[in-house]
Amino acid sequence: MAKVAVYDIQRNQVSERELADAVFGADVKGYLIHDMVRYQLAARRQGTSSTKSRGEVRGGGKKPYKQKGTGNARQGTVRAPHFVGGGVVFGPKPRDYSFKLNRKVKKSALCSALSARVKGEKLTVLNTIELETISTKAFAEVLKRFELQNALIVIDEADVKIELSARNLPHVKVLRADGVNVYDVLKYRDLVITEAAIERLEGSLGS
Repeated sequence: MAKVAVYDIQRNQVSERELADAVFGADVKGYLIHDMVRYQLAARRQGTSSTKSRGEVRGGGKKPYKQKGTGNARQGTVRAPHFVGGGVVFGPKPRDYSFKLNRKVKKSALCSALSARVKGEKLTVLNTIELETISTKAFAEVLKRFELQNALIVIDEADVKIELSARNLPHVKVLRADGVNVYDVLKYRDLVITEAAIERLEGSLGS
């Protein structure tokens, strides 16, 4: 098991903690991470873009001119794709871009992403994050002490003071342990996590 230092919000080391190898010491499988990011981004797509084919464009029912004798190429409708205002060939139609991914793949991909943060020394563990009141300035000072500018903060459960204090900080996002996902773990340069959140993740991913 890997050992990491545990800090308080003043950046004083208060203890050390062992991390479960199954969650934070797993092999980093890039192909699983790639599949999971594709899965998440595909699920976010609205899929509402749409175009009209030549059969759906209004008008064009009459042959524009006679078949022969005009010197022009023969045409049957002005709503053909090569005419301005005509239909679109193979254009997008409303569709669902999401696809299925097995539960074991999702779990393994998240463990790989978390393990990559540990191996890259981009993981900071705090014993707890407590703010007296909702204050963006106070939360920014905590991040400044740890020299963090682009970070994902993971807490164990809902905390209005932390979530509202961080929402106006650029390049900072707060997630609860049950909402941790591969895309956000990779999107932010550093991962900050509380001990209580680690216990939750090890409980849900380590089994």
